[in-house]
Amino acid sequence: MTQPSAAPARTFRLAGQNVPAPRPDAGLHVVATPIGNLGDVTLRALETLAGADLVACEDTRVTRRLLDRYGIETPLVAYHDHNAASMRPRLLARLEEGAAVALVSDAGTPLVSDPGYKLVEAAIEAGFRVVPIPGASASLAALVAAGLPTDRFLFDGFLPQKGGARRSRIAELSTIPATLVLYESGPRLPESLADLAAGLGSRMAAVCRELTKTFEEVRRGPLAELAAHYAEAGPPRGEIVLVVGPPADVETSDADIDAALRRALASLSLKDAAATVAAATGRPRRDVYARALALQAAADE
Repeated sequence: MTQPSAAPARTFRLAGQNVPAPRPDAGLHVVATPIGNLGDVTLRALETLAGADLVACEDTRVTRRLLDRYGIETPLVAYHDHNAASMRPRLLARLEEGAAVALVSDAGTPLVSDPGYKLVEAAIEAGFRVVPIPGASASLAALVAAGLPTDRFLFDGFLPQKGGARRSRIAELSTIPATLVLYESGPRLPESLADLAAGLGSRMAAVCRELTKTFEEVRRGPLAELAAHYAEAGPPRGEIVLVVGPPADVETSDADIDAALRRALASLSLKDAAATVAAATGRPRRDVYARALALQAAADE
């Protein structure tokens, strides 16, 4: 009886040479990809992408450019906001069959402002292995280029699109004693900077645009100065990360603490609300918990 031929070895191309890529262990491999410069991909990411049974990506055209650059022929399937509900069961079925599935976003680390979270959550609930393959991240790249404190920072994704909601969110962020890292689109940047300047005062900030790409730019200055520049110059093109320095060392008032606790208590338990507000304001957790108890008791009367 003729024995079936072995499957051809998977490879990727590096410096003109074909490099073998052994098949990864079964499971969901969350793979970071470059945010612009395709040379920023890691060797482990290439090995995983080449050896996997399939790659789930936001836009097959975007990911195909990366795979073509490195001679990778792994099949691609689209997984994005518009088809996630129907595709997720199909990907979980492949995992059930013992497949090695690589999950990527269009750029950077999956699950950071993209639809991958629900797939990872479902894979974990089903008992499948989830393997992080770290690499590029626009938020971290901007943080280290901004020249602002990095010992404590908060990534808050995109600010709300509507002005009122955006200003409310900025007010919530104003008491957090950490550097803020935000994503923004070019068309909304001037308005967002104006609202940030009005809500956060004279903090230093950096507008990081097109990181790792040909027209990379980092513009630094006080928020009001940056807002004035883009109000005059108009919305810039490209992908943008905003980094805003922490507030000055000013004691948060009791009224601010109580307001933050009321917001937190609307969705969290008393213990979790107190812990969240204590972490955000630097107040002792015991003191914040006592204020939370008093607020809850007053609300129950």
